[in-house]
Amino acid sequence: MYVCLCKGITDKQIVQAVENGAASVRELRKQFGLGNQCGKCTCMARGVLNEALQSTASCQKSSGKPEIFIPSSTPSVSPSYFTLPSN
Repeated sequence: MYVCLCKGITDKQIVQAVENGAASVRELRKQFGLGNQCGKCTCMARGVLNEALQSTASCQKSSGKPEIFIPSSTPSVSPSYFTLPSN
């Protein structure tokens, strides 16, 4: 779908730009000249950009790499915790 008629920019081009690292409308403006003429495309471009960013973020989270939690410090446990009571 065309997002910017003045420059002929499509939603697929915006998604591809996000995949290549674009993360703001300002970056899209630099890359494509988006919104420089009439400016009516800016809201639609922002929506497509946000959807692409969310999609990219969710793909990165589910990339198969496990998330490992490493605590900054371990709680101190007294040695008596590990000994069995004698009867």
